[in-house]
Amino acid sequence: MTRCNGKESDEASDEAAENAGSHKKKSKAEKHVSFPPDEQIVSGFAEHQNKNADRCLTLTEVMAAYQQSCGKHQVQPNARVLEQLQQGACVGGSVKCLDLKGERLDHRSCEALEAVLKSLHFDFISLQAAQLEENGAASLLDMILYYESTTHLDISDNSGMATSGWRALAHLIKQSMRLSRLDVCNVPLVEYPSQSLSKALLTSRLSVLHLDNAKLSGLPLFTLVTALKSNRNLQELHLTHNLLNSFQDALQLGDLLRYNDTLRKLELSNNLIADAGLEELCDGLRWQAAGLKVLILRNNQITAKGMVHLTKALPVLRVLQVLDLGENALGNEGIHVIREPLMANCSLQQLGLAQANITCEGAVALAEVLAESRHLQRLDVCQNEVRVGGLMALCLALRINRSLLQLDMDQDPPLEQDKFLMETQMSLRSEITQRCLANTSRSSFPETQQSLSTEDTRHDNSPIT
Repeated sequence: MTRCNGKESDEASDEAAENAGSHKKKSKAEKHVSFPPDEQIVSGFAEHQNKNADRCLTLTEVMAAYQQSCGKHQVQPNARVLEQLQQGACVGGSVKCLDLKGERLDHRSCEALEAVLKSLHFDFISLQAAQLEENGAASLLDMILYYESTTHLDISDNSGMATSGWRALAHLIKQSMRLSRLDVCNVPLVEYPSQSLSKALLTSRLSVLHLDNAKLSGLPLFTLVTALKSNRNLQELHLTHNLLNSFQDALQLGDLLRYNDTLRKLELSNNLIADAGLEELCDGLRWQAAGLKVLILRNNQITAKGMVHLTKALPVLRVLQVLDLGENALGNEGIHVIREPLMANCSLQQLGLAQANITCEGAVALAEVLAESRHLQRLDVCQNEVRVGGLMALCLALRINRSLLQLDMDQDPPLEQDKFLMETQMSLRSEITQRCLANTSRSSFPETQQSLSTEDTRHDNSPIT
């Protein structure tokens, strides 16, 4: 399938990169479904849209068209495609999901899918681990763009797309009016892929981008951040498991926070930001006047020493609402360091401290924060050694506090040796729950109540994102 002729002039350089990287002849099985000439594209697309508006194909008709297309391309119909079409629900030409995760999609299989993509719109298309090769990936991504087939695309675990596939993905990112979320995880974004993706992000309409485990440390991250500094649409950036370090990488992320005021969520869990890197992030956070609301730093080798940098940032933050420092060895010392800055902060609504090496001493310090807080609505202390003494302090604080709506604790608390202590522990936990519910019932934050009640359905140890 050949792509639109109306591509931007900067793709001439991409073409040169492809030719330099591959001198082999094109096979006869290459993309053979073509778009109409430029002058017919707009009118043809409008005709296609009007036709669908007048009459929405049934899923049975789409199945028949797909089987016919498979016959034309001499490939067996994909059983999962047929199953999903058979069991799906079509509303106005839209279907919830096309899940092809783990299916091997060669070039002809990709071409055959055009019969489905041109007839239906999907909320989510998963091509994760579909073993896409260069020509098949380029064809499929061009179809998704041309027919505006989805709002959420997952193309993770596909490392064989080569230059043409990455160029097609970049064009999709730049041109799609409908695509709002893209997942490109578990794929090394080095050299051409990182350059192509970053250039596309300069003008993309994406609002959510997942680039987890993509080897972004170093030059690839610098390239990405350079583009995102001027991006005004992206609201969520997920960069977990990228081995981001506390030196150059943290410096780049700090710069991103200085210059980008559109980003609302930055997910950096499972990296190597450490204490020195946290200093760079805090320097950037202080520039956020109307931007970042959620910062996730779980499992980043941050210690009590890093909390010193937070003491400078917390009192002046006016936007950040969610901070998750779980799975970092903060200890009681770290909680003591940020106790007073937390009291001075007026924006933070959710604080994650799960598995942070906190004992009763740290819980007492947190109770002092709750006694003074008028803004904190959720506190996560799961997987910490908080026993009766700490629970008692938290319970006493909640007799004063009127803002906390949820205090996350382990479903199976640390066992007490004495029966009386065990009974006291259960009584305190019950009172804490009841006082949070009472705060919720009189809370003047209906939107937050809805958000927290949705998260109540998850396991206690889940992040507070």
